[in-house]
Amino acid sequence: MFHEYRDIITELKTANAHFVKIFEKHNELDDKIDAVEAGREHMEHFELETLKKEKLKLKDEAFQMIMAYKKEHNK
Repeated sequence: MFHEYRDIITELKTANAHFVKIFEKHNELDDKIDAVEAGREHMEHFELETLKKEKLKLKDEAFQMIMAYKKEHNK
C-alpha cells in the first residue's frame, strides 16, 4: 500500500499508534480477500464485498494521514 510513500509510512508507524492500527488492519483484510479470491477460503459474496469496502475505507483514512503528515513536515 502506497509504496511511493514508504519513508513517510515508516515515520508514521513509529510516531502514530492509530496509523499502525489502520495499516495492520488494511493488510489483514488484504490477505483475507486474496485468500478468498484465490479459492483458499470460502466466503459469501456479500461478506467479501463488505470486506473490500472496509479495506478501501481504511486505505482512504491512511492516505489522508500520510498527506497530512507530508504537508506538516514539508516532505
